Amino acid sequence: MIIITILASLAAIGLLCWLLFTLAVFALPAFVGFTAGAWAHDTGAGFPGAILVGAVAAALTLAAGHLLIAFVRPMWLKLIVAIAFVAPATIAGFHATHGIVKHLMPSDAWQITISIIGAIAVGITAFFRVAGMATASGPTGRDLARA
Repeated sequence: MIIITILASLAAIGLLCWLLFTLAVFALPAFVGFTAGAWAHDTGAGFPGAILVGAVAAALTLAAGHLLIAFVRPMWLKLIVAIAFVAPATIAGFHATHGIVKHLMPSDAWQITISIIGAIAVGITAFFRVAGMATASGPTGRDLARA
């Protein structure tokens, strides 16, 4: 029974890590959505209004990021948009890794070290996913040849 519990725990940690790497790009829209939803709730919109405002704000943030990466010409501006998406993902990666590691290691120094390595890994993954958004939505060589 203990072996099944250990294997299930490892599978759960693996699933959560996969989910973190997959959804890291959406950290900025989620943050904006939660912030806008909390603001709407504090101003008296109630739960349905707060959920609606948060969802709209998150969708607009994601759409604005996609549009900026797709249509902005200067590479430095695309890099700023990418950093805006990668920075919250890196912070989320640090805290997620730290939440896992603090149960496995007693040393604070090693907890921080492993958490920083996890944050770097999540940040790099998020950067490549954002860069993939830029290449997937940008014009192809065939489109440029026709123009």
